[in-house]
Amino acid sequence: MSYASLSALPAGILFALVTTITPGPNNTMLLASGVNFGFRRTLPHLFGISAGVVVLMLSVGFGLGEAFQRFPALYSVLEIASVAYLLYLAWKIGTSGEIKLRKGERRPMKFHEAIAFQWVNPKAWMMVLTAATTIHISESFGINVMLMAVLFYVIGFPCICLWAGFGTAMREVLTDPKRLRIFNVVMALLLVMTLYPIAANWLGKFA
Repeated sequence: MSYASLSALPAGILFALVTTITPGPNNTMLLASGVNFGFRRTLPHLFGISAGVVVLMLSVGFGLGEAFQRFPALYSVLEIASVAYLLYLAWKIGTSGEIKLRKGERRPMKFHEAIAFQWVNPKAWMMVLTAATTIHISESFGINVMLMAVLFYVIGFPCICLWAGFGTAMREVLTDPKRLRIFNVVMALLLVMTLYPIAANWLGKFA
């Protein structure tokens, strides 16, 4: 990897951190699972989410790679669309209100169920599509996809564990509207900051 590629590594780490720690379908479900079943019984759900995001990242990433080879212009189109949606997501996070917990289920989600859920999770699709099209840690597309999959697992797993832990022992901290709003605004700003490599690249083209 070149120095230019390595310079995008902090953005990749920050992107994985912010997208996995901020509110979304997975974390809301984990919060509810922690409240209803405790942390230990939620572990299969936690591992399933991380594994599912990795599988989705690899599948979508390598599929997009083939599409980019056939239609080079598609890369720019997807990059613009991903940036636009990322900004929209940041706005939604920053202006979101109180988290609404799902009603308790009879049992926690199983490992294979959590993996399958990622294929219908819009936030997971946004994460992998944006990572595949806007984060350039390596000049090799295949290596870049694998590195982002690793980052999603290594960084994402502790982050989602926090939500299950909050549900088990710290629920009131997250359900307090004022504290949650401050948290969401900070996360939204950090999410926007992950766009700096793209912005620098675009400014370089017009300089």
